Amino acid sequence: SSGINAEWPLRPGELKMAPKHNNMVFDSHFHKDWQRFVKTWFNQAGKKKTRRTKRLEKAKAIAPRPTGGLLRPVVHCQTIRYNARVRSGRGFTLSELKAAGINRKQALSIGICVDHRRRNKSQEGLQANVLRLKEYKSRLIVFPRKASKPKKGDSSQAEIDVATQHTGSVIPIKQVWSDTTARVITDEEKKQSAFQTMRMYRANVKLVGLREKRAKEAAEDDGLGAKKGKKKNKK
Repeated sequence: SSGINAEWPLRPGELKMAPKHNNMVFDSHFHKDWQRFVKTWFNQAGKKKTRRTKRLEKAKAIAPRPTGGLLRPVVHCQTIRYNARVRSGRGFTLSELKAAGINRKQALSIGICVDHRRRNKSQEGLQANVLRLKEYKSRLIVFPRKASKPKKGDSSQAEIDVATQHTGSVIPIKQVWSDTTARVITDEEKKQSAFQTMRMYRANVKLVGLREKRAKEAAEDDGLGAKKGKKKNKK
């Protein structure tokens, strides 16, 4: 009982070793009734025309608003692998809208997304989105709800006459890559340790509460010692 599943000499295509367990011996016929598994796409040209017609109908329905939708902020991708890239986010923060001089309720009425959950963690990201909002505001043409009664903030009639519906994404986001070239490491850089610097910053953040507590206790002890010393001098 050597486990051989064929007699010697072996013919091409025969198993050399028997499979484990008492399983069924497969004799599959995958070419049987193959017509049922073939997917055709003869309506490709018709579907293409349908999609184009729907896009034109949607653009006509939302005119004069842009076809690309609402304005989105610039945010960095997640994780250390992708955080060098930027993409469009969910909405602008309240701090970004305040710095750009736009009310949160007004932003929703002029095609700007608002996300009250997101927080700004860097000054650079805040400034980038503030500049994006200001650029959008400079290009914006606001149509009055009633042509006979324009309100404050609406565009002039001359700007409305030359306005056209914007197609594509609103202010496309461009990837910015820094052009860095190889160079020789300086002696000052060799003396510094990035690992040690990170450990020190991490320790400072972790121990800030403990150090404040110890400093407060030391100050209270010094105050009590000074009071005791004054009482002794009086005696």
